[in-house]
Amino acid sequence: MEPSQSLEVEITFDVDPGTTVPDWTQVPLVAGVADPEVRELDAVYFDTADYVLGRAGYALRRREGGHDAGWHLKGPREGSGRMETGWPLDIGGAASVPGVPAAIAAHIAELTTAPLVVIARIRNTRTAYVLRDAGGGVLAEMVDDRVHTRDEQRGIEQAWREWEIELGASAPEDAEARSAFFAAVTDAAYAAGAREASSESKLARALGV
Repeated sequence: MEPSQSLEVEITFDVDPGTTVPDWTQVPLVAGVADPEVRELDAVYFDTADYVLGRAGYALRRREGGHDAGWHLKGPREGSGRMETGWPLDIGGAASVPGVPAAIAAHIAELTTAPLVVIARIRNTRTAYVLRDAGGGVLAEMVDDRVHTRDEQRGIEQAWREWEIELGASAPEDAEARSAFFAAVTDAAYAAGAREASSESKLARALGV
């Protein structure tokens, strides 16, 4: 089975527990916001004991819940985003050591053939909002995440709240227009009380990177 691939272009903010989600229709291009959808996500992350994947900029997880449940391999950040490769949950294997399906192990063989272990578990109550343009197209998806993590190597647990805005199929195509859209989103988020994200990803924050 051939894996799927998609480019993930997003911006993330830290927010306090009581921060109110702003009115995104005040952001240029956003004509409407769909009703919120709540998703319960549970992800287990794998790497070698000395974090070969992470040090190369990759993250491998098995996630249950949501519309994209499955195995995901996120690549290093390149330009505006990260390439994500995905496989369905039923490709085989389970979220336990050694538990990584043979097809995925073969896919990452150029990165490492060392044994993989569970390095983190990330559970997330996600409230998702689709931001639409005047024609009904998806400009972006904004998600309000309440995150609970455990570093499985150190036994350290954390909890926080963050917002992510990921571009959709109807997002501006040229770099200048995308930058202007993200700048307007940032202004709205900061006005509501959000802050610059303290880490580049949930996994990095869970591991104290």
